[in-house]
Amino acid sequence: MRQKALFLDRDGVINHDPGDYTKSLDEFHLLPGALETMKAWYDRGYKLVVITNQAGLDKGLYTQDDVEQIHQFLQGRCVAMGFRIEECLYCPHHEGRSGRCLCRKPGSLLIERALHRYGLDPAQSLMMGDKPRDVEAAEKAGIQGLLIPVNEGPLRPEMLGL
Repeated sequence: MRQKALFLDRDGVINHDPGDYTKSLDEFHLLPGALETMKAWYDRGYKLVVITNQAGLDKGLYTQDDVEQIHQFLQGRCVAMGFRIEECLYCPHHEGRSGRCLCRKPGSLLIERALHRYGLDPAQSLMMGDKPRDVEAAEKAGIQGLLIPVNEGPLRPEMLGL
C-alpha cells in the first residue's frame, strides 16, 4: 500500500511570511501551533514534505547554506516533538533571472519527485499553501490542494474531517 502525505508550503504556512523573503534563521519565526498541527498529521500516518520556492537564492539575497540552516532548525524542532519531515524540497530559481523552470511552483516537479522518491499516493495526499500557485502545483501532480490564509498556520486534520 502506498503512503499518504501532507505537502506544505513553508513561508506563510509553517513560519511567518514577512512579505518579501525569509533570508536567515534570525528571520525564521514558526507560526503558533504549526509544529503541533504537523505532528497531528504525522500521528495520523501522513508523511510530511515541505515544498517551497526560494527565488531569493537566484537574486543573491541569501545563500543555500542559509536555506539549509533554516531547514535543519525546523527538522530539529520537529524531531524534538517526536516526528520528522521527510524532506524539504526547494526551487532556487527566479523567472526573471533563470527563466521558467519545472520546479518553481506552480510547476509540479518537486511534488512529483517526492511522490516517486517516497512511494506516496497522490489520491491520499494533499497540499496546503497560502498562494494559488501552491494549489495549482498540487493539482498538476494529481493531489488535492488547499488554499489557506497566509500566516495562520496549517489546518488540523480534524478540521477537514480526517
